Parts: sequence; structure tokens; C-alpha cells
Amino acid sequence: MPRLVFNRRIATLSAIVLAAGALLAAPATAQEPKRGGTLVIGSTQTPRHLNGAVQSGIATALPSTQIFASPLRFDDKWNPQPYLAESWKLAEDGKSLTLNLRKNAVFHDGKPVTSADVAFSIMAIKANHPFTTMMGPVEKVDTPDPYTAIIRMSAPHPAIVLAMSPALCPILPKHIYGDGQDLKTHPRNGVDVVGSGPFKVTEFKAAQRIVLERFDKFFLPGKPYLDKMIVNVTPDMASLMLSLERGDVQMLPFVTVPTDLKRLTSNAQVSLTPKGYEGIGAINWLAFNTAKKPLSDLAVRKAIATAIDKNFITKALMGGFATAADGPIVASSPFAVDDLVRYPVDLKKAAAMLDAAGYKAGDGGERFKLTIDYLPGADDQQKNVAEYIRGQLKKVGIAVEVRASADFPSWAKRLASHDFDMSMDVVFNWGDPIIGVHRTYLSTNIKPIVWTNTQSYANPKVDELLNTAGGIIDPTKRKAYYATFQKIVTDELPIAFINNTPYHTVYSKKLVNAPTTIWGPMSPLDEVYFK
Repeated sequence: MPRLVFNRRIATLSAIVLAAGALLAAPATAQEPKRGGTLVIGSTQTPRHLNGAVQSGIATALPSTQIFASPLRFDDKWNPQPYLAESWKLAEDGKSLTLNLRKNAVFHDGKPVTSADVAFSIMAIKANHPFTTMMGPVEKVDTPDPYTAIIRMSAPHPAIVLAMSPALCPILPKHIYGDGQDLKTHPRNGVDVVGSGPFKVTEFKAAQRIVLERFDKFFLPGKPYLDKMIVNVTPDMASLMLSLERGDVQMLPFVTVPTDLKRLTSNAQVSLTPKGYEGIGAINWLAFNTAKKPLSDLAVRKAIATAIDKNFITKALMGGFATAADGPIVASSPFAVDDLVRYPVDLKKAAAMLDAAGYKAGDGGERFKLTIDYLPGADDQQKNVAEYIRGQLKKVGIAVEVRASADFPSWAKRLASHDFDMSMDVVFNWGDPIIGVHRTYLSTNIKPIVWTNTQSYANPKVDELLNTAGGIIDPTKRKAYYATFQKIVTDELPIAFINNTPYHTVYSKKLVNAPTTIWGPMSPLDEVYFK
């Protein structure tokens, strides 16, 4: 089904869904689910804590979506499904969303989940989550009774239904988090964590493991099927691969390394799938600091883009598992368009563009020097591409130093302080442009924070297009604004788009219902079981 049709459905028909148990996605096999067992998931990502209401990213979302339930969940066709809310209704004017909560949901400490918890959580997310546009129009949440929450917004907000997803809207217990302490540093973010999801925390050692046990009073009867989940954390992907092949780990999400993927395709004990990452919408890109010379010169940015062979990157460096990215919105999005400005590789043309812009080659053929940073921890997508770009730019007279960062905080500090020329990065669309795209291009979001507009890109027309599109409920009208935005951004090039990140989930063939919804591993695994 076309996703535009889906968007219209949730916006105009309001997706009133009853009989929640019957409408939840059925298991992929006809066999009776088997109860019990422990699922061990490998991860290279170290979470700072487990509270997804104040922290974005896969490190937190992977465990958070098991611990905290959200109002809605989504299937693999982008259709919303009931979760804590058994039904919901988006007003015709797009300015309010009514959630009708289940009456049998309780937190892990036995206290009931009520509309007061939903209201507290949504306002907490608005105040603390780094995605400021996600709940931006929300003014308040009315609670006419314990099981009805009405989200009131100052303007139509087409992303509000999607924002009710597991990784984006965990419902916190107000009786724990509403004590006046700073939610970003609240002690219960990592110790004695209480949610209402299918699993409860029994152990959390940030750089080692997270142990989750089945919550017997979970509001979906009979679920989860597993007794226990363990997230084993190690920065060494090679160790995780060996653990997977030995059978010590039964699921490895977010795998991108081409040599690993190629090796796993011939392993009869495991399956691998690229499904489950459509909502994330990850793009690997080269960001330019447009506030610094010579990158403030559009001709320089265009010359650099023209020197990069994305076909070589995706086919040779990434083993054919990746596809080229040409714009700010991933091709799997209903708002993606083909009418973009593209830069076919042409080294002679790139050199001529630099000549024409006044950057003549000096002694030894060098025009000027730049640095390129890269996000640590994913060499196949980051370091290797940065090194390749260094070699390509040398051919057109640009001397590039590839700078390594000791760890993620070091790299993030450079980006946040705008202390860079160019930097590789992987950034997520997060399902709707309002949530994951606007933040990179709005001039009002030029901030000393990573994953904002650290490119210092400012265009009043782009601001107008994004702000207008963010208030339109009709998806066809919205797409027209995003089409113009994409054409402008690919022409002005604050970012050179490289490839769609080829995330794969690898899992044991003994595992049934591996996560393939639009949020994949960042969704509740209550339907997963072993044969």
C-alpha cells in the first residue's frame, strides 16, 4: 500500500482502532508460539542510561522500548497499531489527538498506568528530548478521566501519531519521575528502572550488559513469549560476530560491515534481513561547515561533491550492500522525490570548477587544506569513506587531513562546537521529516549541540518551506513543500549525501518473529520466540 495513502488514513480517518488484541500483528508462522528461553542480543552501542524520553539514539532505544510501553506501535506497512492506547483519534483540524488507554496496564511496581502518566511523559519529552520539533506544537495534555488523554496542540501537527512510537514516546511513571529532579540526570534512569513494557530490568551495567526479565503482568495477555532478554554490550564487532556464530548471541542488529554480511549470507545457522529500518531512515553523509572558508563558497562544495564516486563507495567499499543517497529524505519515505540536483563523478569538471571559483593550484598542485572528521565506531561507513574522499580530493588539489576522535563524546564535542571543516556522519530521518529532517536545516536550530544544524546552513526560503510543511495535515500538499525543499538543499549543498546506511539484523534461524516492523529492533520484542 502506498505510504502516502497510509499518511492520509491516519490524518483524516483518525485511525480509530478497537479490539486491540485481534489487530496486533499476528506471528509470521502458523505454529503455536513457544514460551520460555533467553534471547541474547549483541550491541556495540553503550547506553548512558535507559530513559528514552530524554535521550535519542539506538543505544538507549534498544532496551528502552522493551522496558517502557508507548501509546502506539507500528507494523511493517507504516500502519499504527494499538499498544497502551487501545484506540485513538486525530481531530480533523490536526490540533488534538485523543488517546483511549487500556484499563489493565500497570507499571512494573504494580501501580496502574493512567492518563496522568501519559500527560506527564509527553510534556517531559517536549521539555527534555533533543528532537525539539517532535512535540513542538504540543501545548498541554488534558486528562478528563484516568483513561483518556487529549494532546492539545497550537497548530496542526502531522507527525503526532508517528511520535507516539515506542522509541519516541516511552510512558514514564509519574509517581517516580515527577519528584522535581532533573529528568536528564534522574537516578532512576539507570537504577531500579520502572516501566510498563513487556520486560523489566534486573541488571544494568552500561558498558557490559542489560538483563531484562519477563513482566508477568504485561497488559497484552500471554506476552511476552520469552522469559529473559540480555543485551551484551561490547565495542568489538568481531567478538560479537564470533559469539553469534557460536550461538552465544542469537540476534545482532544494526550490522553494516560488508565483509561480515557477506560471510553471514553463507552461514546456514542464521538469517539476515535489511527489513526493520525503514522508520529509522539512516543516511551516511559528508557535512560541510558552511560558516568557514573556503566551504562557505558554494562552488567549493559542488566541486567536492563532483569528485566523489558514490557508485565506488557503495559497490567497492560497501560490497554492494548499500545504495547511493542523493537527498535529505530517504527513498523509502512517502515524501522523497526524484527531482534533485545530482553530482555525477567527474574529476576534470571538479578541478575546473575550483579554477573558475579562483582557487588555483599552487606549487605541488595544492589549492588549500581541509580536515575531515568521522563518527567513530563504524569504520565501514565512516573512516573508510573519509579516507576514500581524502584520496579523491587530493586528485583535484585539495589536501585533506582525516582526523580521528578517541570516542563518540570527543567527536560530538567537535561537531557541537562547530570546530570542523567537513565531517562524516550517520543521521536518521526518524520516520517523519518533522522529527528527523527539519532539525538539520532550520536556521533556528543552529546550536552548540550535536545532530542539530551544525553546518550553520541558513536559507529563509528553506525555513519557510519546512515550517509550512510541518503544519499541513494533507500529505499531498505537504509533499509539494518538501519537494521544493529537497531541490534547494541538494543545490546549495550544506551536506553531500553519500549512501543509505545498509543496516541488517542477523538472527538465529531458531528465532521466530525477528523484528521487521518500520522500527525493527527499536520496537517491543513481545512476539519473539524460539522454535
